[in-house]
Amino acid sequence: MARVLIVDDDPAILEILHAYLSGAGYEVLQAAGGHQARELLPRVDLAILDWMLPGISGLDLAREARALGLELPLLMLTARGEEEDKLRGLDLGVDDYVVKPFSPREVVARVRALLRRAGVRHEIRSGDLELDLRTRRATLSGQILELSKLEYDLLATFAQHPGLVWSRERLLERVWGHDFPSTTRVVDVHVTGLRRKLGDDADAPRFIETVRGVGYRFMEAQEGGEGS
Repeated sequence: MARVLIVDDDPAILEILHAYLSGAGYEVLQAAGGHQARELLPRVDLAILDWMLPGISGLDLAREARALGLELPLLMLTARGEEEDKLRGLDLGVDDYVVKPFSPREVVARVRALLRRAGVRHEIRSGDLELDLRTRRATLSGQILELSKLEYDLLATFAQHPGLVWSRERLLERVWGHDFPSTTRVVDVHVTGLRRKLGDDADAPRFIETVRGVGYRFMEAQEGGEGS
């Protein structure tokens, strides 16, 4: 399930977009201002930014996201329809625009198109392991895995980025959240539990490989490929 962040200081816009995007099957996070959005941006797959946010504008957030190397799609909500403004945003890394007033269905359609273009998948297969990100179901050799919410989120994070090495700190921020009051030891505990349910051997892993001194990596699929 793709995570979408909505950043807008208008509660009515937050409410209606949350309803439409949740109804379309997305996990939705919300922020009313730029400072909160800064903390959430590394944890989502796409962000919807209001251009005219007080303090830190949507354009500022777009600039900062790209400066940090975040490659998630950025959709800007704006009352400014001038071509020069749009070009300025595109130069800073904004991927698409919706001009207010807008149709929520149009926003959902643009979100879907941006995520498709970015390669966000709904189904993932790695050998005999399958994940359906829309229903949050994971199966191994056709048998449903009984995973906790955190175990599923951890597995989905790994599986969506095969070959990428995740530090414990990044996993803690991505899966548990920036403000989670714990140490990185909790990551090791949950990886151990997840491996047990996957029947994975840490010394000869099929799925989750330990990268000594760094963290973990989900191994590239050996067969079966990936669905979309």
